[in-house]
Amino acid sequence: MQDQYPSRCAGQPELLARHEPVARRAWEPGAPLTAEQIERFDRDGYLVLENVFSEAEIAALQAETGRLLSHPAGLEDETVIAEPDSREVRSIFRIHGQSRMMERLAADERLAGVASYLLDDEVYVHQSRLNYKPGFKGKEFFWHSDFETWHTEDGMPSMRCLSMSVLLAENDANNGPLMLIPGSQRVFVSCVGETPDDHYKHSLRKQEFGVPDEYSLAELAHRHGIAAPTGKPGTVILFDCNTMHGSNGNITPFPRSNAFFVFNAVSNRLVAPFGAEKPRPDFIAARKVAPIRPVSGELMGVAA
Repeated sequence: MQDQYPSRCAGQPELLARHEPVARRAWEPGAPLTAEQIERFDRDGYLVLENVFSEAEIAALQAETGRLLSHPAGLEDETVIAEPDSREVRSIFRIHGQSRMMERLAADERLAGVASYLLDDEVYVHQSRLNYKPGFKGKEFFWHSDFETWHTEDGMPSMRCLSMSVLLAENDANNGPLMLIPGSQRVFVSCVGETPDDHYKHSLRKQEFGVPDEYSLAELAHRHGIAAPTGKPGTVILFDCNTMHGSNGNITPFPRSNAFFVFNAVSNRLVAPFGAEKPRPDFIAARKVAPIRPVSGELMGVAA
């Protein structure tokens, strides 16, 4: 397969034009989003949906999140990732395979149904995780395009993929909220540096390869600006797989947490990695495709 987005194979970074659409389907009656929302996602590469989940649903999700965090011994060892300089939990991966409630959340029509519409295809979960940013100790996530890693290390052929972050705690301007560069989804930033063997064992704690250079980041930021959407629990932030994003560390006493789901189009299933010797493990990048049938109704009543 021809590599339309080469990365980590040259001595200098490049800004390459995107070869494909962002929103794959225009508005039509019965769509789960308004025409304005679809246009905004296509233009900016991200969209904020407020009050998607009720207070009762969020309380149930917070309780499940607390259970997962307080009993890491019951989880698959490799899926629990600590902060780079401490034993604080940074992320728990493959949550939809380790919690019935998270499995139900991933299949919810308010998430999977929207993703399927925007990608104009059936979808499956490429990756899921709980992200924690504890008070005082939560470290930053440096700027990156997810697609660069998913393409180079996992073998994701095209940009027919998006992420959804379900806020489980208030994200405000002070506790390290997600930052994005609107419009950056239309430019692929190739990175320098050959992918080391088993790179994921280090990159999940602190990424050093597949990180864009400062000149390219400055160019995109000066061209488009930086947005830092905030929201209360129950808010969903969705963004294109190639949107440049990151977050600052959290030095406030207020923790930040979210449930994170990556929905990939079934037609965009993984092939051999484009820039690594072997693919990353399934808990990071699912290679078995199980199309989601979106489910309606409230989340409560789902047993852990």
